[in-house]
Amino acid sequence: MFEGFTRCVLAVLMAVVLAPQCVASEQLRERIEALQAGYAAAAGGEPLIATRALGDFYEARGYTRAWIRPELQDAWMNVLEGIASDGLAPRDYHAEALARLLEDDGASLAPESQADLDLLLSDSFLLLASHLLDGKVNPETADPEWKADRHERELYKMLAQALDSGNLVATVDALRPSQGGYLALRSAHSRLAAMANMAWPPIPDGPSLRVGDSDERLSAIRQRLRLLGDLDAPEAGEPVADNYDALLESAMKSFQRRHGLEDDGIIGPATLAMVNLTPAQRLEMVDLNMERWRWLPDTLGPRYILVNIAAFELEVVQDGQVVLEKPVIVGQPYRRTPVFSDQIRYLVFNPTWTVPAKLIVQDKLPQILQDPGYLERLGFQVYQGWGTDRRRVAPAGVDWTRVSARNLPYQLVQAPGPQNALGQVKFMFPNKYDVYLHDTPSRELFAKKARTFSSGCIRLKDPLELAELLLKGKAGWDDARIRSVLASRATTTVLLDHPMPIHLQYWTAWVDGSGTLQFRSDVYGRDPAVLAALHKARTPGTAAQ
Repeated sequence: MFEGFTRCVLAVLMAVVLAPQCVASEQLRERIEALQAGYAAAAGGEPLIATRALGDFYEARGYTRAWIRPELQDAWMNVLEGIASDGLAPRDYHAEALARLLEDDGASLAPESQADLDLLLSDSFLLLASHLLDGKVNPETADPEWKADRHERELYKMLAQALDSGNLVATVDALRPSQGGYLALRSAHSRLAAMANMAWPPIPDGPSLRVGDSDERLSAIRQRLRLLGDLDAPEAGEPVADNYDALLESAMKSFQRRHGLEDDGIIGPATLAMVNLTPAQRLEMVDLNMERWRWLPDTLGPRYILVNIAAFELEVVQDGQVVLEKPVIVGQPYRRTPVFSDQIRYLVFNPTWTVPAKLIVQDKLPQILQDPGYLERLGFQVYQGWGTDRRRVAPAGVDWTRVSARNLPYQLVQAPGPQNALGQVKFMFPNKYDVYLHDTPSRELFAKKARTFSSGCIRLKDPLELAELLLKGKAGWDDARIRSVLASRATTTVLLDHPMPIHLQYWTAWVDGSGTLQFRSDVYGRDPAVLAALHKARTPGTAAQ
């Protein structure tokens, strides 16, 4: 009798304990079915975003609650507290609503609130995982000249595995980019975040300052450079002078170099503008460039070429070390160099240049009309027709006044030679943008700090060094062979035995190999759109699908 009574009591107690769980599961089922039917859904007063992945996740587990264990709830809240270092806002992942629901013991919540809590936690994970993996912003909607690499993962399965193992933190760590460039920016974020609310009133304009000058602004400039790490802290008792001394000049030149300015030590308008850039503005630049890292492939490769368009620089990286660094010229602001990743497959020595139709009309035609001898002087040949019907015609026999975008039966082909726009060599990675690396006869332009002079392609200083590096080890292609081919003026194509990955990127903030945080001007005006999209709230169904 006693045993029967005990079983009855236990059954009653289990029913009391499990009843709220059953009700919460029923709540989950009803809400997920509504989601799958296309209805908008909310939990805890907030819209659910990762709608498709949520449906897959709860359907796979029979609509039972996933976040019952308090230690999992606490671990996830700790994750949300730390994601600001990734340039992401905890509020975008329901942090405030979750904190309200977890103010008291989550187990004491009403079944409806327990369902809210579970849905919000799952949506938070799925959304954050999506953003760490692929970025919060789809770059191709903000900039059609930007091609990102998307990562294919079934995030709802990843959530299930993380909850089963209890390794939420490790799972999130594995999702964020593992490249050193991203992790260095993440550390820089933490340093700048400590200064973000610091008063930073603009230092007023005035005459440019040189060594030996005295000016009341110099005290503020000196203090800014100390806060930014360009100038050492003063020794105890050292007076803060208002004169421009050699120590400040050295720090100023370092500051100018890491901002892409002329490192002449002169504090002019451009330098003062960078000094006035607030820590909060710098923090935003770091954050939006971390976002750009999330658009890249999981790995750039053990050996690759990286072009930073905003910095006008090319690097060849092998096993994490820069083995070659060269300045480049990129597209003009109205003919911007696009952003994408590809592979260099072959080189062409002594290339000809077939002028794109758009450039014939926009660039060449005005010069031809102004100077009838232009084409002959620069080695251009004119062809009429296409394919087997193509025939060469004399430039003087063409009525150039009748040529237009709608009436363009001609091709312009520039022969190899010292005036060829592509120089002695071009590096080909065929792509839809018709962009590639090449030499240039206009080598004087590399002396400029801001080098936006091309029509979209990338001009490289001392390109033969890159050619020699790419052909190193290829049978029959030593330095003597390269020089012989160049001297022949014969157009020669060389296939690479191993295509070289190339990444055309646009970073206005990064950490260099010496650990220095670098900033550059946004020459193409690409930053504001990314920043606005980062700050914009997501709408249901736009992530973690």
